[in-house]
Amino acid sequence: MNIDTLIIGAGAAGMMCAAHAGPNTLVVDHAKAAGEKIRISGGGRCNFTNMHASPANFISQNKHFCKSALKRYTQWDFIALVDQYRIAWHEKTLGQLFCDETAKDIVAMLRAEMDKSGAQLWLQTSVDNIRHDGTHFHAQLTRDGRITQIIAKNLVVASGGKSIPKMGATGLAYQIAGQFDVPVIETRPGLVPFTFGEDRFKPLAGVALPARVSANNTSFDEAILFTHRGLSGPAVLQASSYWHEGEQITVNVDPSAGLFNTLKSARQTQGRKALTTVMSQYLPARLVEFLSGDLQLAGNIADQSDARLQEIADQLSHWELTPSGTEGYRTAEVTLGGIDTDALSSKTMGAKSVPGLYFIGEAVDVTGWLGGYNFQWAWSSGWAAGQAISAR
Repeated sequence: MNIDTLIIGAGAAGMMCAAHAGPNTLVVDHAKAAGEKIRISGGGRCNFTNMHASPANFISQNKHFCKSALKRYTQWDFIALVDQYRIAWHEKTLGQLFCDETAKDIVAMLRAEMDKSGAQLWLQTSVDNIRHDGTHFHAQLTRDGRITQIIAKNLVVASGGKSIPKMGATGLAYQIAGQFDVPVIETRPGLVPFTFGEDRFKPLAGVALPARVSANNTSFDEAILFTHRGLSGPAVLQASSYWHEGEQITVNVDPSAGLFNTLKSARQTQGRKALTTVMSQYLPARLVEFLSGDLQLAGNIADQSDARLQEIADQLSHWELTPSGTEGYRTAEVTLGGIDTDALSSKTMGAKSVPGLYFIGEAVDVTGWLGGYNFQWAWSSGWAAGQAISAR
């Protein structure tokens, strides 16, 4: 079967690329349905982009690489597409955009765009063999027990990273890169909860509060959530992408810096109350109880000097913790690292050493923050490759 373009992966980036690569394009995926990560994202409503998306919201060994694609296909371009399909959406906190109804609307929109461009979709299809003869790619596909030999001018690898293996994630993109001597930056889980040994935070499981979490001089102000295994919540997930094994993180459970003045005022009006009782009006009671031993939170509020109250506030704004690890790819929302951007064209996403070979989406060493940024990278990088293929 002779085609122009074979795209491996029917996720966000792969479908976006197929919508722009031109006719005679085949998209294959081993899953039962296209866009499964889109479908489950955002609690089933898909946080499909972010109003504030810019290169500053992405992590890569080459921080400049993402600029070209993000500039040429922006969040406003994708919003216009969503509006064209009359998909209702709303903005949540920090510029995050979600569907009003269901993430399935985004999947249906991408499928419709693929149909318009004439792209075919083969699901439950495995890629068993890939080679390049100098001008064309040859791939052996197995579908419904039948083997099909494909000859294609272009090969697009959009098979994602290693995150959420239960959704079918594999390291296929890195295997293909290795086969063609395209270098890969070491991967690790990103946007992932931290774990702590010995059930450290088990007594706090379910407690949530606003906080500032810092890792490697990068801080995020959002909610944190204590779990049976450790720490989660948006601020923690964000910081996890900047953390490396063995390093400390800093948790500030008084991000508004109001605790000292609150305690000082309470000393005048609630002097007979226990310090822990007053603090529990400001912070979750279970957290105060948990910390009372370590921070020596004894006595009445009236007995505390200004210096002592300031010391407590300082301790709560600089709570240093060393995670034992993370929950790994099992729950990680993204994969950090991936295809080395130095080996790719930032304009086309094509491999410099193999004409016609492209890597897009999560497989590439470009990782966005939590909040719709990774989908925007999928749209932008998929569009860039699709445009390049169409022009080719």
